[in-house]
Order: sequence, then C-alpha cells, then structure tokens
Amino acid sequence: MGSMATQQKISEEDQLRAGWYALLAQLLSREPSEQLLTMLRGLEGDDSDLGKGIRALAAAARGTTVETAKQEYFDLFIGIGQGELLPYASYYLTGFLHEKPLGRLRGDMARLQIARADDVTEPEDHIAALCEMMSGLITGSFGAPVDLAEQRDFFDTHIGCWAPRFFEDLQAAKAAVLYMPVGTIGRQFLAIETQAFDMAA
Repeated sequence: MGSMATQQKISEEDQLRAGWYALLAQLLSREPSEQLLTMLRGLEGDDSDLGKGIRALAAAARGTTVETAKQEYFDLFIGIGQGELLPYASYYLTGFLHEKPLGRLRGDMARLQIARADDVTEPEDHIAALCEMMSGLITGSFGAPVDLAEQRDFFDTHIGCWAPRFFEDLQAAKAAVLYMPVGTIGRQFLAIETQAFDMAA
C-alpha cells in the first residue's frame, strides 16, 4: 500500500526519521524473532548519544537468545494478567485504557485515512502503532506525505505528550535487558524530534 506515493520526493533526513519510527514500531509491536535479533546484532552506532544507544542495543541482542528475548517481551508488555508496562497513550495520560486520547486518535486516523490493521487486537494508541503511523505520515504510506505542520500536530497530540515517559519507564523496567537500550533510543530520538519541530516552528 502506498508504494506509488513513496516515489514522491522525500528528503534523506525524512527517510531517516521514518526509519527510526519504523524500527521502534518493529521492536515494540510483537515479540522478537530470530530474524529481528540477527538484524539488531549487526547494527553499528556512532559516538552520538543515539549511536551509543544503538551500540548498546546491538550488544544486548548479541547477548540474548530468541527464547530469552520473547520471555522478556512477555514480562514487559503482556504478563500474567498484565505486563510490567502498559504502552498506551490513554493509560499514560489518564490512568485508564480506552479513554479520550484513544477517541481523539481515532478521529485523526479517520481524517488522515489511516486504517486499523485487521490482525491487530489491541487499542490503536499502542506506542508501536503510533510509531508506525508517524513513519507512514512522513513517507506517504497513507496517501501523500503530510507536511511538517501536520506531522508536528500528530506528534504533539499523540506521541510527544506521553511517549518520552514510557521510554524512560522502559529504560528502568525490572524485566528490561534487551529492551533497556530500546528505552534509551526511544527517549533520545523523541527528544531530537521535539527539538527539530521546535526549530522548524
């Protein structure tokens, strides 16, 4: 879907931003596969804070097995009854699931022609779904790429107001080993995005 739209000119910087969102979505949407771990083990970071986070993630991936990583994902996000963390905007903003933030998101999804995936059972305000939506808005997966003002509006309304706290909690979570650097990377990347949006305003 949207492959024609992706042919439109998207700057290298925007491709990179979309790639970061897509990586976070991939890491947080489902338990890790052997394929994902292999990809993570091959990542190389630079000396920037984000680059160091990537190096830490690669090292953590090299130090784990797929069984251990799956168990960690289960403990963090699913659990018996409930995982250590609830990665939903509604929960972080109101203390409950299925609240007004989810209603607002559904309104924006309808306006931006973002359809819910058929195979997804959890609410749409899951952090992975929001990162995937943000990536798609940048690249034009849902039609034409949206402009920076629209991106900022979506980011401020649905991500920036809570996700930094979620990533901090993920960094500090008891069960987090492989996912501790994911928390670091998410927090640092969202800080860069916030700063970039502020500079462009």
